[in-house]
Amino acid sequence: MSVNFNSAICNMKTTNIINHTKKTVIKSFAILLFLSGLVIPLHAENIPVPVTEGKFENSVVDQSQKSMQRINEINAMDKSALSHAEKRKLRKELKSISDRDSNGGIYLSVGAVIIILLLLILLL
Repeated sequence: MSVNFNSAICNMKTTNIINHTKKTVIKSFAILLFLSGLVIPLHAENIPVPVTEGKFENSVVDQSQKSMQRINEINAMDKSALSHAEKRKLRKELKSISDRDSNGGIYLSVGAVIIILLLLILLL
């Protein structure tokens, strides 16, 4: 008879622990939802910003056109008459042009794309 009584006490303790854990998790989610709903409004001053239409775009286009012209000039040169130091200078110049014109884009591996898609599917 004592075995049944002890097993009943153990069952009660485990159910109390499980219930307490459930309550804690539910309270934590409720607090998280409440805090995520709080928004602190911030108002910035309305400062007029001078608009420079097209200046940036034109300068980028002009710069890339100059770069392309220089690359074409270098490719059209007769490099057989140049010394080793002059050839090295041209290679460095071409490398600096390509470094300046490169966008430095973001590269994602296939695994990263799969993980991102899975996260989006699970979260949405």
